Amino acid sequence: MMISQTPIFTIHAELGDIRHFGQTPYGERRVIDILGGRIDGPRLQGRILPGADWQIVRPDGATDLQARYGIETDHGTRVLVTSDGLRHGPPQVLAALARGEAVDPSRYYFRTLMRFETADPALAWLNRILALGTGAREARAVRLDVHEVV
Repeated sequence: MMISQTPIFTIHAELGDIRHFGQTPYGERRVIDILGGRIDGPRLQGRILPGADWQIVRPDGATDLQARYGIETDHGTRVLVTSDGLRHGPPQVLAALARGEAVDPSRYYFRTLMRFETADPALAWLNRILALGTGAREARAVRLDVHEVV
């Protein structure tokens, strides 16, 4: 498997507070609202529509991520985004992220497999690709460089 050399676009998603749902049989369940943000790149530009990231912090410390949200392009068309990922790293790095500290993304693993769905014929190429997002967690946001899987 290979990915495109340069990102097809970059996502900067603004996040709400973490809502904790407690320790379930699968791990610590939490939900983070996706409030908005921006998509910019050579093939897609627009704004992020509200959604949510449903997370499970597993007993091994890794966080299983399942985000669903939309994009409204600068041309007014809409794209649905499904993103399933994983974030993990050394306990001290994850603790710093939890405190909202800036942490070099090379110090932890944050990847997400992305699929898209749109009715716009000009963006139909999105319906036929898988993408890999490489991420960085910020205090109140997430940044993803999105590469097409080729």
